[in-house]
Amino acid sequence: FLLLFLLLFLLEMPKSKRSRMVSLTRTNAKGREGKKALIEEIQECVDEYENIFVYSVDDMRNAMLKDLRVKWRDSRFFFGKNKVIALALGSSSGDEFRTNTHQISERLVGSVGLLFTNRKKESVEKWFSNYAEEDFARTGNKATETVEVKEGPLKQFPHSLEPQLRKLGMPTSLVSGVVTLNKDFTICKEGKTLSAEQARLLKLFGHKQATFRVILKSIYSGEKVEDYNTDKEE
Repeated sequence: FLLLFLLLFLLEMPKSKRSRMVSLTRTNAKGREGKKALIEEIQECVDEYENIFVYSVDDMRNAMLKDLRVKWRDSRFFFGKNKVIALALGSSSGDEFRTNTHQISERLVGSVGLLFTNRKKESVEKWFSNYAEEDFARTGNKATETVEVKEGPLKQFPHSLEPQLRKLGMPTSLVSGVVTLNKDFTICKEGKTLSAEQARLLKLFGHKQATFRVILKSIYSGEKVEDYNTDKEE
């Protein structure tokens, strides 16, 4: 009877967590394979492209970075996974992939990426100095200008949107079926941090206050690294 009781007790015990180790190991293996593939890809790019630019981004937008990749089909953009990229390039003169590539690794700090290209240095610099894409600001951004809305009808909005405007803090009402602002309202003030409600209102009113830009920080060319001087605070 005692043996039967012990057997039933053991059968009813929760399964051991050891069963999860297999999936964890598989996940780690996939992670290792992914890192290995990225390292090989970076090293192939070092051999294939003449210039490597370290860059940062103002008002990061994944969709716009994707669009850049389309416009620069002859080049390669990498953004993120900088620790793995640094492994590919090397951390010192003793383990660097090519002469002085470890100096690129030293510059992979913070939110920066790499651009591999065979386009001439001057051409790249000119292109990005003229490149900027406006977009709507997000929560936490600083307002670049003060936006005020005058009292009166807001005919650009359907009547169904009035409750949402009111919920976002605007003193609105429906007057003869028309969305109406009951008094002057300031959506945001220049230099102030935007709340979620303010960011949403700016988008509804069509005010873009964010600008996606690529800032060139350094270039690796001819086995040498050169930094760009910029007074802009990142």
